[in-house]
Amino acid sequence: MIGNLFRRIAEGLLETADVRLNGDRPWDIQVHDPRAFQRSIVGGSIGLGDAFVENWWSCHDLEELAYRFAINRLEEKAAFLPAGIAHKAASLLLNQQTRQRALRVTRQHYGIDNELFLSFLGAHKNYSCAYFRDAEDLDVAQRQKMELLCRKLCLKPGEHLLDVGGGWGEFARYAAKEYGVRVTSINICDEQIRFAREYCRGLDVEVVHCDYRDLRGSFDKVLALAMFTHVGSRNYRTFMETIGRVLKPNGLFVMEGIWGNVSTSNIDGWLDKYIFPGGMLPSGAQTFRAFEGIFHVEDLHNFGPSYVKTLRAWNENFQAAWPKLSTRHHGNLRRIFEYYFLMCAGYFRARAIQNWHLVLAPNGRSQAPCRVS
Repeated sequence: MIGNLFRRIAEGLLETADVRLNGDRPWDIQVHDPRAFQRSIVGGSIGLGDAFVENWWSCHDLEELAYRFAINRLEEKAAFLPAGIAHKAASLLLNQQTRQRALRVTRQHYGIDNELFLSFLGAHKNYSCAYFRDAEDLDVAQRQKMELLCRKLCLKPGEHLLDVGGGWGEFARYAAKEYGVRVTSINICDEQIRFAREYCRGLDVEVVHCDYRDLRGSFDKVLALAMFTHVGSRNYRTFMETIGRVLKPNGLFVMEGIWGNVSTSNIDGWLDKYIFPGGMLPSGAQTFRAFEGIFHVEDLHNFGPSYVKTLRAWNENFQAAWPKLSTRHHGNLRRIFEYYFLMCAGYFRARAIQNWHLVLAPNGRSQAPCRVS
């Protein structure tokens, strides 16, 4: 009786997105275990994703399913389910990105296994959106993105660039090698730091274990590449004040990352649990308020649709690499990453989330020639 009730509730929600249970269309959900109904209704997005990871349900075209969820705003309905309410309450009551809490994402996600990430990122080790302008190949598009960032930063030989959240060191390496700049790259993930130091050996790159809140010094240019989602709304102003303090008066600050269309205090519950603990998608309103009086906007470039192709390419690479990775990782990890890549691709395709280049300059600085594409 209870199982039938949960099934009827699920069918009603899915009907609004034209998704059927055990239907014959690529985006229809195939149920392998009836426990998936209760898990999804009680647990919301967390329960839905958990049931997928456990193989209680599957879908031939996850990206299309997510697209339909996004354009029909099913996540708004899920927010009123018990798990959604609890997740939102926790994000409102607690600072999810204190110094200690910020380390969770390095231990749980970025520190999983360098080989795992490098297996799907491609030749250029960028865990961020590629720039697919007149390109279809991931490696070409990632190089185009790095070149675009260098041009937007107006890099010149001899300048000192701060790379905030430098990942595996790919951009620091590119900027030092191609533009002759000195780079200080900061990170709090030991696995990435060890790799980046070796990867950038012989170049004018210093890779430092440092929380952005502890930054000191003076820099000509600053890049924050795909890390603002780890700052948290309670810390946005502190982040901007810190960058404003270390950036020279005639400098430039470029941010690249994912932005949401509305202001929130939390990321999706499943992503918080499995991928980016404590993560948060900033809105434009939250971001602009955070740098008010510190910076002015020189340029905003939205290339969110490129993330659809980036995520598809990552998933293809990951699936191809899985036979080797499976010798060290549980099969559930394969389903976690597949769900992550393709569900996010659907939301980007629906334009429910965006990817920006935001070029900021200290107030009083003359306009820089950074409006490039």
